[in-house]
Amino acid sequence: MLERGRKLGKYEILKPLGSGGFSTVYLASDTNIKKKFALKVPHRQDLDFGEQLQESRLHAKLKHVNVVEIFTAEKQKGVFFIVMEYVQGKTLEQLIATNGVVELEQALNYACQICEAVDHAHGQGVLHRDLRPGNVLISVRGRAKVADFGTSRYLDVAAHGTTLIGSPPYMAPEQFNGKAVFASDVYSLGITIYQMLTGMLPYEAPTLADLEKLMTGTLVTAPRLKNRNIPTRISDIVMRAMAPHIANRYQRVSHLLDALLAERQPASRSAGRRKRPTSDADLTTESVATHTTPTLNLCPNCNKPLPTRARSIPKQCLFCGEKIKR
Repeated sequence: MLERGRKLGKYEILKPLGSGGFSTVYLASDTNIKKKFALKVPHRQDLDFGEQLQESRLHAKLKHVNVVEIFTAEKQKGVFFIVMEYVQGKTLEQLIATNGVVELEQALNYACQICEAVDHAHGQGVLHRDLRPGNVLISVRGRAKVADFGTSRYLDVAAHGTTLIGSPPYMAPEQFNGKAVFASDVYSLGITIYQMLTGMLPYEAPTLADLEKLMTGTLVTAPRLKNRNIPTRISDIVMRAMAPHIANRYQRVSHLLDALLAERQPASRSAGRRKRPTSDADLTTESVATHTTPTLNLCPNCNKPLPTRARSIPKQCLFCGEKIKR
């Protein structure tokens, strides 16, 4: 553990933010520009500098508003660390632990944002391999940001990641055999959505004796059976994302995102025109101004394009959380 006030180059440690199996993250201040950053300090400090840089080089290729940004990696006074964006807020895991079931619209909003981040990573050929609520940060304005690409890797010509890595309750069956593919991240997303909607995991961490049950799907009951407020179609989407056999699962995160967006913005028509959707519940802890949607379908807050996959104008920007008016 690094004590408060310790200096690593221009960075001054303020406090620890959290610790996991591979690293500890600290809040630090850049003493030159007086700005706060998150410093990720791996537990193993005995690796070659080139090996230590692998994670940061991979993560730095990902530029998306729903991915925690990496700025640089350094070694100061014998300590290697990665300088990351500081996201003020809580992890999704903390929100679930505090609130239990996440309200449906809010859960779907978070799910869509996470899908956008993972779809971007997959577009760069990057598997996450450890998607779970503890690796998703929720900012004070309701923006979800995927973090901890420490277990990620490129999907190479071997067609799968061959190392057994991940958190067992969220791992797809094929990951237990060291064969992670893009659809493995889809499975982990399905578990995460399940947990948001029900406040619980579909099963405890599987043991070796449970793998046969995991493969046959008998470990899982539909989320709607645990929370009757979940619409049947949403429950079905989650179950398909968690299909034990890859062929029965959404093959791409973009396919899961399409299904979720279609349910968030149903194409209701009356007298030949679509009805204006009802406003979302406020998903932020800060007020968000509303604006008229531009004709080019750009978010009036962050100027990012609104998803074209939806059947109607979305009620909230997936990039910044801005509420949209038709």
